[in-house]
Amino acid sequence: MTFPEAVLQFALVAGLLTIIPGLDTALVLRSTLARSRAYGLATTAGIQVGTLIWGVAAATGAAALLAASQSAYRVLTILGAAYMVWMGASMLWKTFRRQDGAPGVAPDVPSSPKLHRGLTLGLATNLMNPKVGVFYIAMIPQFVPDGVSPLWMGLLLAAVHCAMGTAWSCSLVLGSGFFKDRLAGSAAVRWTDRITGGVLIAFGARLALTPRA
Repeated sequence: MTFPEAVLQFALVAGLLTIIPGLDTALVLRSTLARSRAYGLATTAGIQVGTLIWGVAAATGAAALLAASQSAYRVLTILGAAYMVWMGASMLWKTFRRQDGAPGVAPDVPSSPKLHRGLTLGLATNLMNPKVGVFYIAMIPQFVPDGVSPLWMGLLLAAVHCAMGTAWSCSLVLGSGFFKDRLAGSAAVRWTDRITGGVLIAFGARLALTPRA
């Protein structure tokens, strides 16, 4: 496998995984519809920073140590699962506590949300998912050509994955931002929170209950 072939094949695999709807997609859509495009972009930035951190950890061997330690992996898994379930339950609880009010009244969303909260949300959610690190541990060795440093190749592949994820998430932000103007004052944002909350709870439960591969 040559260097260009390795990058291209990894990009194909990572691209397919990127566009499959999952936790990241739900978070980006929820942040944009419930807050703003800027908040959605901040969430995207946090997710991708987390992706880079996991990629660097995998390339330098830290994630390999985590994958090799049953207790360390399990502790991080439980913490991540608890965080996701708590965040999802909080979203659901807030939607049911909101007063319906008169038709046409927009949901109770701050007019100027602090963007660092979106960044923190995306970053924490990504870092609390050890399966991201295990993904890199499993994938990177398969795409390291002979004579190429695994460290630098791992960093490059993580950057490729990050760039693809950023492009996809930005397209989601722009697309959902277009519909946001038409959904303001309806129950759509509330249902977005409910769906996202349900996804978080389901993902957290699966993370906690799935045996380590």
